[in-house]
Amino acid sequence: MTQNLRFGVIGAGRIGKIHAENLATRIPGVEVSAIADINLAAAQETAERLHTPIVLQDYQAILADSSIDAVAICSSTDTHAKIVIEAAQAGKHIFCEKPIDYNLVKIDAALAAVEKAGVKLQIGFNRRFDPNFRKVRQMVAEGKIGEPHIIRITSRDPAPPSVSYIKVSGGMFLDMTIHDFDMARYLSNSEVVEVYTAAGVMVDPAIGEAGDVDTAVITLRFANGAIGTIDNSRKAVYGYDQRVEVFGSGGMVQAFNNTSDSNVYANADGVQSAKPLYFFLERYMESFIAEMREFIKSIQEDTLPPVTGIDGRIPVVIGMAAKKSYLEKRPVALSEIG
Repeated sequence: MTQNLRFGVIGAGRIGKIHAENLATRIPGVEVSAIADINLAAAQETAERLHTPIVLQDYQAILADSSIDAVAICSSTDTHAKIVIEAAQAGKHIFCEKPIDYNLVKIDAALAAVEKAGVKLQIGFNRRFDPNFRKVRQMVAEGKIGEPHIIRITSRDPAPPSVSYIKVSGGMFLDMTIHDFDMARYLSNSEVVEVYTAAGVMVDPAIGEAGDVDTAVITLRFANGAIGTIDNSRKAVYGYDQRVEVFGSGGMVQAFNNTSDSNVYANADGVQSAKPLYFFLERYMESFIAEMREFIKSIQEDTLPPVTGIDGRIPVVIGMAAKKSYLEKRPVALSEIG
């Protein structure tokens, strides 16, 4: 493919703006031809800043435009599966933010449409493309820590989202921990077979009143015999806490938080260093660029995208099992979910 790959971006909210800007300014061989959002003003603002020629309120015009090769679906989660199906039927390659849906029947219908159309589909689990986590995965895959025994993931947000968001997000396990479920699979190179969840409301009573939790420790059992733990909180007062560790028969590898600088100041009162970067936009900016480059490469070279539709489905199943475990106070096998 010698000419520029033409993209349509569907959704101009926070993540849509990130992807549109990366595609337009940071990735060669690509152009953003159109941006659509039901909030036309948001689409217009982004399009004007990036010099995108077509601005729409209805994304259907993007799908109908035969000159557009691929779409980035960054709209609200409840629209993802529908747009994936329609984009596949229109012959567009598809990058879709996670999750595809909260309903497995809808996810399976979307994956079937993609397979029938023969287009590429990549799901937006950007943390796989973080250089620190990729290095951990590489060392595990190369056998440098032996057989994995324990996978530990810490993922804590600096502040909780609004209650209005929580009411439509699918809950913490499907809007936040879903990244950690994917990371557990990625780092261990094995599948989760059982989940046990201990969770509660320790940050904000309004989150509990909305039917969700804000603090959790989740234990995972993997097919290869390894054990995993994920600890989550909606509020870490010191910043965005993102750490992983894989311990095995031959050693251990860790990845720590990114900070604004690596300076350490010591005096008679103690030792100080910078806090973790405050939020995901700062922490994972490089990974957002890298994941889109890999998606584009899969189109150009006709290879399998690095995060497939099945990779998008499995963390949803794990999230459902985690919630079921919390509600029923027992371990839940993924086979119970489907």
